Amino acid sequence: MPQRSAPRPERESSRPTAAAAAHVASGTLATARWLLRGKDGRLTAYARSADGLLRWTETRPGGPDWTGPDLFETPHLTHLTLAQGADGYVHFVALRKLPKDGGGTEVDVVHAVQYQSGRPLMDWRSLGNPHTKMVERAPHLGAPTAAVDAAGTVHVFVRDAVNSVRLRREGKGGKWEGWKDFKVREVLDGITALATSTGRVEVFGPAENKTLHWTQEKQGAEFQRTDDIPLPPAPGSGTALETAPDRLTYYATDARGRGVLAHRSGGDEDARPLGGSPATGHTAALRATIEGHDCTVLAHRGADSRPVIAAYPTQDEKAGVWWAATGEPCLGSPALALDAQGRVVMAAIGLDGTLRLARQKAESGLALEAWRRI
Repeated sequence: MPQRSAPRPERESSRPTAAAAAHVASGTLATARWLLRGKDGRLTAYARSADGLLRWTETRPGGPDWTGPDLFETPHLTHLTLAQGADGYVHFVALRKLPKDGGGTEVDVVHAVQYQSGRPLMDWRSLGNPHTKMVERAPHLGAPTAAVDAAGTVHVFVRDAVNSVRLRREGKGGKWEGWKDFKVREVLDGITALATSTGRVEVFGPAENKTLHWTQEKQGAEFQRTDDIPLPPAPGSGTALETAPDRLTYYATDARGRGVLAHRSGGDEDARPLGGSPATGHTAALRATIEGHDCTVLAHRGADSRPVIAAYPTQDEKAGVWWAATGEPCLGSPALALDAQGRVVMAAIGLDGTLRLARQKAESGLALEAWRRI
């Protein structure tokens, strides 16, 4: 795949403040992927606080020590989320809501990037608002989301004021293309997007009784709507995972109360029930090798607010899924990642606003060590 040229220098305006250690998290970001592994093998965790974005970073690959939390002040930003490319760059997307003179609010979508683990964020840059002509609609955008293809191209999606999906993506040379309208009128908040290993991006748009689905024929192609997915997701619960080469499985909490459901295009028409009793929030999904087997690991926040984890053979939902609660009650969705040694790491934000971590034990099966407060 062609690779993007080295990033042009930008001003590192979003440096952490000196008083960051005094801050605690108020919740997780608008994604289950808030625990990421950088190109250098170190894990980084991100969370929201009352003052902005918090970040913790492993001091060396595999831990156990961490630095942070570093605080990046992000005034007026809401619905903060992120996406990571194959190059390791972490892209942050949010809505910025600024009060206007004389009343009202000016709303735009903003983007920033972190190029390396532990480095500052670059400037927040405005991507504008898709409602440039009917300005009365501009304040009514939904939560944005992002995906990065194999060439490093950033795709930003947002629900607009009339419940359509709008896309803006980087073009050649880093110049952003204009907003594109998917021309639907039924999408709710909680859009999910992910790139496959071949670079194709797929988009999942929750609706009242189903999930709308768009795909690309190949990397960089235009998006085409495919068959709707018979999975009505609870708001903000969806996530996707590549479970075979160039093939995604979509996971979400069933809005009708049937727990977590999984759907894979090209498979059975109906979504497969995986059980569990999730509270609000995203389902985290990860592939890991457990006892030599390719497994999918899932996690969510349970009805009692404790993190819950399960694993099963990848793409074999019929094998059954057994959920196990672990740790103490948490804020928002737990996250999953593989560390530099290939161990499953589960992260959560405790009720006291601190980062908690549990790593896979060096024994058979998926057993976690005791939770650590970072």
